[in-house]
Parts: sequence; structure tokens; C-alpha cells
Amino acid sequence: MIIVRYSGHREENKHYVDIAQFLAASGVNVPGIYLHDPAEGLIFMEDLGELDLWHWRDQPWSVRRPLYESALDQIALLHTSATKRFAGSGIRLENEFAEQLYLWEQNYFFEHCLGKYFSIPQAELQKLQALPGLESAANRLASLPRVLVHRDFQSQNILTIQGKAWLIDFQGMRPGLAEYDLASLLYDPYVSLSGEERRELADYYRERAQGSGTVVPGDSEELLDLCAMQRLMQALGAYGFLGIEKQRREFLEHIPVAGKSLSAVLNRIGGMQPLGHLVTSLCEGKSL
Repeated sequence: MIIVRYSGHREENKHYVDIAQFLAASGVNVPGIYLHDPAEGLIFMEDLGELDLWHWRDQPWSVRRPLYESALDQIALLHTSATKRFAGSGIRLENEFAEQLYLWEQNYFFEHCLGKYFSIPQAELQKLQALPGLESAANRLASLPRVLVHRDFQSQNILTIQGKAWLIDFQGMRPGLAEYDLASLLYDPYVSLSGEERRELADYYRERAQGSGTVVPGDSEELLDLCAMQRLMQALGAYGFLGIEKQRREFLEHIPVAGKSLSAVLNRIGGMQPLGHLVTSLCEGKSL
């Protein structure tokens, strides 16, 4: 058992237990809740151990693939079964993925990664931020039907027990696009996946999600690229913020890997090549 004490400083912490119990009732593998004392901010919850998906990162693909598929089974349940059950549940969530949130992620990247970490001049930042593709991407993604998404679906938030995946740190759950979660896993800066491995996992997810009766628009590579762009911008902004503002320099070590993935994605999106080329040059030449 794990005993967690939380504060009310972050609103999402107050809703962790409600979300955990809702997900468990929807068939999603999450830690069990034994006791919750909201007055004291205490949660007594199941201890699922320390073996996360990241732990297996150096194992052969034949070992890792079933674990990734199990993780995708769980996130597909979140996107489908849990989404169907959510209406009328009364659970409070964080703000949904709307155009404003996508634009915030982009600005977070420009400010904390390109600006404060790479020291790109403000005039050049403003020129890049004005690329039409950025606003149009936010507008397009915000126009699509939403499902429930984890929001931070990466290898260190997926525990493995006897070959099965369990989700943790889901308190940021909100309505968004399934591809955002999929991109979070496929372009995880903490783990190296080949292009072929990404394709295999994307195809597996789409097969699992099809026929669910819930809107999961999973057949567009372009849409996956747009969500990967957003997710990687958010991650790079967070690394810059945590590494510089919070003086946690270990996060800066992930910038080159995440930047390389972002540049590859940007160079596949029409009109985003100027930003993609800049990120490529920065991540190849910047020393920590």
C-alpha cells in the first residue's frame, strides 16, 4: 500500500480518487483506492510496484512489443468504454483540449525552450510564431470530436505487472483527441522507437479502437503528426521550464532527443519546414 498526501494547490489533485474509481469501473487497469480522507488530503492506495514501461527500454522489440500493445489496450479502453460512460458521471476534469490550449502549448515551447533555453532572439521567435501552420493546426485539432485522454501517456506513467499494463498519473485526464495520447507514447522522449515500431503500434491501436461506437479518428497520419507536434512542443517547453526556472537540470538532458523527433515531425507538415530546420540545427549543435 502507498499513502499519498496531497495539497489543494493543484486543482487536479482533488479529483484523482474520483477519476481512479471511474476508470476502474470502466475496465481500465489503475491502482485501487482503499481509503480517501479529503479533509486531511490523504489517499491509501494500491502499490503496483516500480516496473514501468521505461524499465524495459533496452530489451529486444520482441519483449517490449507485447507490453506496448497492453498499454494501447488500456488507452483504447479510456478512449472508448470510459468515454461512453463519462456523461452524467459528475466528475470534474481539467480544461478540455480547445484551440486556446493548443496555442498555449505552442507558446510554452517558444518561450521556455526556444527563448529561454536556446536564447533565440525575440524578433526571430515572433516571425516563427506567425507561421500560418501553427494557428491552423490548433484550429483544426480543436474542431474534431473529443474523447477522454490521459494527457501524459508516456513510458514512466505505465506500470507493468506480469506482462500487463497499468496506468498511473491520470489526474490530468480531459476531453481531447485520441491521437494526442497515441503520439505521447510513440514519440516518448524517454524511449527510442524506430519508424517501423511506431507504425506497428499505430496500426495495432487503430485495430483495437475500430468498431467501438465511439468517435476515435485514428486513420490519418497527418492528424497524428499534428498531435505529435503539439505533444513534443509541450514536452520541450516543460523541459525548458523545469530545467531553467526550477533549476532541475536533469530535464534539459531530454531536449536533444525530443527536439530531433519534433524536427522530423515538423518537416512532414506543410509550411512548418522553417521551424523544423531551426530545431534540427539547434538540437544538433547545442551543448548542455
